[in-house]
Amino acid sequence: MSNIFEYAPAPESRAIVDIKPSYGLFIDGEFVDGTGKAFKTINPATEEVLAEVAEASDADVDAAVKAARRAYTRVWSRMSGAERAKYLYRIARIIQERGRELAVLESIDNGKPIKESRDVDIPVVAAHFFYYAGWADKLEHSGYGSTPLGVAGQIIPWNFPLLMLAWKIAPALACGNTVVLKPAETTPLTALLFAEICQQADLPPGVVNIVTGAGETGRAIVSHPDVDKVAFTGSTDVGKAIARAVAGTDKKVTLELGGKAANIVFDDAPLDQAIEGIVNGIFFNQGHVCCAGSRLLVQESVADEVMERLKRRMATLRVGDPLDKNTDVGAINSAEQLAKIRELSDIGEAEGAERWSAPCELPSNGYWFAPTVFTGVSQAHRIAREEIFGPVLSVLTFRTPSEAIEKANNTPFGLSAGVWTDKGSRILSMANRLRAGVVWANTFNKFDPTSPFGGYKESGYGREGGRHGLEGYLKGEDS
Repeated sequence: MSNIFEYAPAPESRAIVDIKPSYGLFIDGEFVDGTGKAFKTINPATEEVLAEVAEASDADVDAAVKAARRAYTRVWSRMSGAERAKYLYRIARIIQERGRELAVLESIDNGKPIKESRDVDIPVVAAHFFYYAGWADKLEHSGYGSTPLGVAGQIIPWNFPLLMLAWKIAPALACGNTVVLKPAETTPLTALLFAEICQQADLPPGVVNIVTGAGETGRAIVSHPDVDKVAFTGSTDVGKAIARAVAGTDKKVTLELGGKAANIVFDDAPLDQAIEGIVNGIFFNQGHVCCAGSRLLVQESVADEVMERLKRRMATLRVGDPLDKNTDVGAINSAEQLAKIRELSDIGEAEGAERWSAPCELPSNGYWFAPTVFTGVSQAHRIAREEIFGPVLSVLTFRTPSEAIEKANNTPFGLSAGVWTDKGSRILSMANRLRAGVVWANTFNKFDPTSPFGGYKESGYGREGGRHGLEGYLKGEDS
């Protein structure tokens, strides 16, 4: 007799999504053919080609910027904040109505588990549009003025394709700017579906333009002389190149870059809760998170117990089909990213760290990597210093709070950190001394549109979310 508790797949249906064989660019309110080449977007869980997508040329980017400038000058900047808010509210409601469709498409194109795209990404996307719709007619109370910048060029990564779009577009539109946005070349499909939502919401043509492509398309946006603001989320190396490119211009820039966050567990922490926070901190979205808790700092007296519990919990994680509602860890986004994760993990072993991977059967097709933890890690190891951007955790130990602070801050990054302890005074003390833009207390990876997010040092500058997220799209206090 079979065990009634055996695993039974519960796949989400793909039928709700209509993926077209080819996609053009979204410029001036219409889908148009690009003048450049086309590239393929691939399902990372199966290596199936999903669609061919236009690669925007310099001429295409120029057309998009001109459309955005016309819309800004003639329509959007002249519209009252209350009228702009109506469009943002409408977009937010359509996102909610089409939430299942968006979630399924995100998981197919990105590889993340459906329960994450369905229960986290899409609800927070809608929440950002609702939140900034509320700001559109209250900008004079923001503290940053109420005059928009003009045309915003926005470049987003592949790890949270639709969520990063919302982080960029919602505040830009609320402030009265128009947008030219480039999604990542491996995950363009939900941005193109968002373009359809803009049409459905009757957003004036040119207010939002979506141009797809790779690095050259991004460079064309950054260097375009009629772009007033550049917003970028992605790698630190590309962020540095953008900063150099705009140096000497009057373009406003915000950069949200890489991280190597410390998740610090003290001996008085609620360990069951901390284990869940550790797992969420590094294995959520396959570790494809800029603020992932990729460095676990554990107080020596509980290190053995924490590792025993952590490995036991990791062994229960289900790796597999992103559309299966039971899946905890989906596919790595691309072959290139998988190669990087493997390379740095092999280096970790070669440097002497002890590697342990969760016992799980990986699918034969697609890009997969088992949840992995390294112990015996020192500060000098590359796996403790470099962003792996995958489901790989490096574990270090400490004895005192001062040692924990020293190790946590010993990194060129400064995006986030987590502190696990029963003492409120210790949380406040640690938060004041950690060089991180966000410090979570007895939790990790909690986001809300009302709360600002951003980093220090090589993790970038500027803030997204909350009232602070308006600053990057306004000219400052009005005279």
